[in-house]
Order: sequence, then C-alpha cells, then structure tokens
Amino acid sequence: MTRTVAERLLRAWQRSDLIFSTLRPEAFLVRPIALRHPFVFYVGHLPAFAWIHICGGTLARPSFAPALDDMFSRGIDPDVEDPERCHDHPDVPEHWPALDTVLAYRDRVRAEVLRSIDAVEERATADPMAENGRVFAMVVEHELMHQETLLYMVQQLAPELKTRPSWLPEYVLGSAAPRHPVAIPAGRITLGADFETLAFGWDNEFPTVSAEVPAFSIDSVPVCNAEFLEFVESGAYGRPDTWREEDWAWKGHAGLDHPQFWMKRDGTWLHQTAFDLLPLTDVGGWPAYVSLAEARAYARWRGGRLPTEAEFHRAAYGQPGGGERTFPWRLDTPMPERGNFDFRGWAPTPVGSYARAASAWGVHELVGNGWEWTDTAFDGFPGFKAYIERYPGYSADFFDGKHYVLKGASWATADDLVRPSFRNWYQAHYPFVFAKFRCAW
Repeated sequence: MTRTVAERLLRAWQRSDLIFSTLRPEAFLVRPIALRHPFVFYVGHLPAFAWIHICGGTLARPSFAPALDDMFSRGIDPDVEDPERCHDHPDVPEHWPALDTVLAYRDRVRAEVLRSIDAVEERATADPMAENGRVFAMVVEHELMHQETLLYMVQQLAPELKTRPSWLPEYVLGSAAPRHPVAIPAGRITLGADFETLAFGWDNEFPTVSAEVPAFSIDSVPVCNAEFLEFVESGAYGRPDTWREEDWAWKGHAGLDHPQFWMKRDGTWLHQTAFDLLPLTDVGGWPAYVSLAEARAYARWRGGRLPTEAEFHRAAYGQPGGGERTFPWRLDTPMPERGNFDFRGWAPTPVGSYARAASAWGVHELVGNGWEWTDTAFDGFPGFKAYIERYPGYSADFFDGKHYVLKGASWATADDLVRPSFRNWYQAHYPFVFAKFRCAW
C-alpha cells in the first residue's frame, strides 16, 4: 500500500506544480475568474486539505500552522447570479501571505503526509476513511479536480501573466466526424456505485439506483464549434424565443453575444485555449465549450433538448443484449487510444477523433474531450449519505436546484476520475468549464 499511495501523491503533486509553473510571479495574486480566489489561495488550499483530512483528521495530530490551515481550508462557492451569496462564507484575508511562506507550508505538509502513510494504514479497522486508504484517494482526487479548475483560471488569465510551456503538444486540427441521430431503445440502467466494491468514491456516487429509461435518440457526436457558429451567426443566439426565460435573463445581465471561449477581433472569430488564440476556422471541428444555458438554447434551436443523466448513462454504458459496460468501449481501463483525457493533448481534438471509443450503440466521444452537460439537477441518489465525516458538505451544499450534472471527462480530467459513477456539477450559467454537449430527442 505504501508505495502505491506515495506514487499517486507524488504524481498528483508533480502535475499541480507543473500548472503553477506556467504563472508569472505577479499572477499569483490575480483573480482571472471573479468567482474564485487568487491563485495563491490554491497553492495553499491543496496542502491544507491534505493536512486537515489526513494528519489533523484521521491521525488527530496538532497543527504546525493552524492559521494557515484555517485560511486555506475552503474556497468560495458563489452563486453566479448573486456573487454575494456563497455556499460558504470564508474570511477573506486583507493580505494574502507571501508566496514563499505558502510554498514552505505546502512542502512541510507534503513531507508530513508521506510520513503518515503507515500510521493511517494502522487505523484501517477504526476509521472508514483510513480503510483501504480512502482518505489518501480523496486527497489525490481533490487535487486532480483542482488541477482542471485551475486551468479554467489559467485560460482566462491575461497572456502577459503566464508563460506558454515549451513542451506544449501541437494542436490537433481537422473536421469533426459526421453527426447523425442514434436510436437508443428503452432499457434498465444502474446509476451510482456500491460502497463495498468501489475502492473510493465521493458521497454523491452512492448508493446504486436502478432506473428504467424510455427509448430516445441522441446525437452520435457532440456539437462542434463550426455548428455552434452557425447558431450564433443565424441570429438565433440573440433571440429570446430560443432561450429559457431564466437563461435569457442571465445572458442579458452578462452581456454575452457569443461563448466565453470565443472573441471577435477585426471581424475574425478567435478561440481561446489555455495559452493561445487560434482562428475559430482552424478549430471548427473541436467541441463547442459552452454553458448549460447556451447548450439548452442551441438544442431548442435544433428542435431537440439535452439528455438526462440517465439517458447519458444508457447511451454510454448500456448494451443491446442487456447488462452494462464498465466503459463505453467495453474494456476495463481508460486506455489512451480511447479518448482525449488525462492531459494527453492539453487541448481539445476534433470531435469524434477516437473511432475505437464508441459505445455499444455507436455513440462516440462520451468520455473525454470535454465534460458533457445533462439537464439533470445535481442531487443525491435515494439513500444518499454524506459518509465523509469531516466533509459533510462536499455534495450536499450544492443540492440547490441550480447545479446540474456533467458526465464523461475533459482533456484535463485525470484517469483516476474516469469511472461511470463519477459525477461533476456546475451551475447552468457558469461559462468557464471545459464542457461540451449533444442533442437528444
């Protein structure tokens, strides 16, 4: 156990450090997304989370820096429409500590966490979070999820505040695969996971729930940028009849006339990646990254709707002969040739690039290249229990009817999170997610 846990921790820390290394020193106090803290907070938050749950929680050790533990314990989670209303109300310091101070705290925590592995294992019979190393898995997955959300911030950061890495892979350009509707017959699905058989899962993944899904049709591939551009240039993006009333109100308040990742300069449409601006014509085959509100509007324009979480699961994991697959492509592991995830390209690829990743029904790209919006409000499954004693609000704080389930994975989603029961969630009007969509009927 010790070697495996240590390797997972070190791998996660290495990638976090890689992401932070792209920032110039003056960027650490910047908030490129106003709904989030500055970067320096996350430098401290990741080790603080590890200390609070492993050393301070499972092992009940006294803190060596309680003020920093408290300062970095939890970020802000504001309502998009009313940023003054937060799910948590942390005391934001008037001045953040110097970066060197936060880095020294990070390094001390990392060393203590590595030294704690055997001690946690000894408590396995007394603490469910120590059993099977769950607390380490939780800390690693928490860090992996933040790596992706940090890249949302990096993408919105001004170019002069970040450095384009020399190792960045070349962009994969080209046309999207042809789209066609796929008929999915009615059938039974199993959402969620069994606590005793899944090595680690977040509270919203449990317990399992069985449901009957009526027959429906779904696009074979997600909507690409070129298709969404047709929607924008047709004028439908600017018509209220295309949008739900609350979505239209948000669009007007935000002053949007195109997706967050696009901009128009000298009459030319451009697409923002983490480190570059590319002509939209060059990346027309990439998936359209949009908010749920924009995805709903496009789907209505096409005479369709977005799939539910249950429909996504049926399209991804169901089989004509009954039963369900572990992954759309049947195999038991998220192999590299099956999708664009785990930072393999550091950017999207043309929609439908992975022909060998299709589900049993012939639906492509259900995992990777972008999370997929569903129109299912985020909530617990029947029998939900906030089993992580020291983190009871992880999911429950967001059972508010404003957050919606996303499934699959993006290019910035680590392999560890690519499992059928994993559920991501964001507010319908949050536009910064690496999230695509497809239509259903």
